[in-house]
Amino acid sequence: MSEQDILGLFEHYLELRGYSSRTPSGHPSTTYDYAHSRIPFVLRNEGISIQTLITSTDKYVTYYNVGGLKAYLGAKSHNAVINAIKRFKEFLNDVQF
Repeated sequence: MSEQDILGLFEHYLELRGYSSRTPSGHPSTTYDYAHSRIPFVLRNEGISIQTLITSTDKYVTYYNVGGLKAYLGAKSHNAVINAIKRFKEFLNDVQF
């Protein structure tokens, strides 16, 4: 499964969990941001593939969480980066990748 396929499934998962897909003005919201901006940011920043993130999600939660080596990045945009990684971990647990 490709990175885009996995991120599309992640976006759909977030929508099913009640996260906003659109702002009141019709712009992309949380689901799009997490799946197409924040997770790809982590992949680029770490120089890893989506498969590596899937197998090592706990490590990246630790890195980007409060007190972690990259907490300053995890805190970007009101903690959007770390929250996206945590939701990605929930997604992986729920869909059993």
